[in-house]
Amino acid sequence: MYLQQIKGSYDEIVSLGSACNTAIKLRQHNLRRFSGPLDWKVSGSLSDVNRLLKNKFKGFMELENMRLMDGSGYGLDNGTDLQPAKSHIVNDTYYNIISFHDFPALPNQDWAATYPAFKNKLHYRIDRFLEKITNSRAILFVRWAGSYEQAVELQSVLSGMVNGQFKILILVPVEGFQGVKELNWNLNQVCAVTVPNLPYDDSTWNYVFNGITLTN
Repeated sequence: MYLQQIKGSYDEIVSLGSACNTAIKLRQHNLRRFSGPLDWKVSGSLSDVNRLLKNKFKGFMELENMRLMDGSGYGLDNGTDLQPAKSHIVNDTYYNIISFHDFPALPNQDWAATYPAFKNKLHYRIDRFLEKITNSRAILFVRWAGSYEQAVELQSVLSGMVNGQFKILILVPVEGFQGVKELNWNLNQVCAVTVPNLPYDDSTWNYVFNGITLTN
């Protein structure tokens, strides 16, 4: 599938990671209606995301699997905008997905002090995500980074979850590459493109999102 074939209007356009850049660029292009459970996480492996989707998020970010990591991230204002206040970096060791923004670094408090509120918000986002992808007539999934084999698996997993029509756009970053090159992966519902390894480069996102809109 090529870029020309994914142009059009969708009921929903959803980020599948691998980091904040996908959700941020969707929002900047007015292509995002809601925050999904992966929007503000780092999911380095699409295989782990495929497993998460296949399991319908069962066990995701459970406290017993969460491990505090070195360093600090930034907080989120209303769950959408990065703020200068520091937050803890916490890894879900079961799915290998990292939170950089969900757990504010509060004076004299353990990182897990805000976990109950985080889990409630996460459950809400998961339920909304599953409802949207189940009931939308046409949906586009956007993912930064993935291989052909992972794309085959993702297409299969989503085929079992989505009732309407769906397409997948995967941007494959390559260090030192310039421009955008379409990859002929010969998958019916996947458009893959090679792009520079510059996650926030406006020219890349402007090019791939050209001709893509949300329905009114």
